[in-house]
Amino acid sequence: MSFNFDQEISREHTNSVKYDGRQGYFGTSDVIPLWVADMDFASPDVVTQALVERAKHPIYGYTLYPDSLFQALTTWLQTRHNWAIEREWIVMSSGVVPSLYAAVLAFAAEGEGIIIQPPVYFPFFSAVTTNGRRLIENPLVLTDGRYAIDFEHLEQCAADGAKLLLLCSPHNPVGRVWTKEEQLEILRIARKYNLVVLSDEIHADLVYSDYQHISLATLAQADDRIITAVAPSKTFNIPGLGLSSLIIPNTDDRNAMQRVFNSLHLSASNPFSIAAFEAAYRLGGDWKDSLMSYLKETHDMAIAYISENIQGITALKAEGTYLLWLDCRALGMTDAQLNVFFLYKAKVGMSAGTVFGAEGSGFMRMNLGAPRKTIMKALEQIKQALDLR
Repeated sequence: MSFNFDQEISREHTNSVKYDGRQGYFGTSDVIPLWVADMDFASPDVVTQALVERAKHPIYGYTLYPDSLFQALTTWLQTRHNWAIEREWIVMSSGVVPSLYAAVLAFAAEGEGIIIQPPVYFPFFSAVTTNGRRLIENPLVLTDGRYAIDFEHLEQCAADGAKLLLLCSPHNPVGRVWTKEEQLEILRIARKYNLVVLSDEIHADLVYSDYQHISLATLAQADDRIITAVAPSKTFNIPGLGLSSLIIPNTDDRNAMQRVFNSLHLSASNPFSIAAFEAAYRLGGDWKDSLMSYLKETHDMAIAYISENIQGITALKAEGTYLLWLDCRALGMTDAQLNVFFLYKAKVGMSAGTVFGAEGSGFMRMNLGAPRKTIMKALEQIKQALDLR
């Protein structure tokens, strides 16, 4: 099947955070928006058709999760990730971020430690700090253009009374896809110190052809305490519909998470998100495969263009996600100066690296999930702005 990812679709005046939120976030709307992690591609037709079909019934009441939804998810995980799960392991959630917050409440008491690995998606920080838990940082280490986990330090963090590790796999924003060997070492440490690991695998389907995502839970032993967060939202560009799943084999841990959801009366039973979730996983495979081919070409073109034309910026090769992590430290600017430069000189709105922790200082995150013409125009504007410095 053929899908047109070059199609330019105006998202202005749709209450889009990415577009209509530019003025409020950046102080200017005159920027190419490459910040919020959703894509500018039309979602798969099969998803739209499912939503239209559901909308034809004029009553939008409280909705059950149908068996067919769970079948679609389990089949996707089996065929795409070689992971056989049981229906009873699945806990539905309104989103991965609420699940992070719920895990913090479920597995650590106030003042107890939770490990994160910055630079990392900013809700990992706030899930801990806003709930009065102790933040334990195990920073990733950048060597020769590739990030790695400092396992010696991770073990020290675990020994420091940590109760929970929030793992981002594949990693946002640095684009690492953790290997089998790396994940086995995570499991060894977690097992030794009785850590619960919540593995945020929302980008699991967005992995480039040279790499393979391996779900942490597929490597675990029976007594390991692994919670895996998955969702169709990033893969099929439906994050605004807000529905995800947690896969929790351990009965006690599953009950602990469910108690938190119940205590907050969190319900994810939206009839439209349910329809989109099932249609995406059941029928969206061809679209996803085409998307990744398109993103891979965009990714490679962007890295080549930056390497050949933009001095002072190094793009780190991404192994997964549609995000590109830009090392701008050689420009010699402060973080405030970087923001001013990109916003008012280059007129490109990206996520500042500092949003992802102190380790992101000197970096910017670029969203490649847009028609290639848009990405190349943004890079050309950056080059031109640097040429005029």
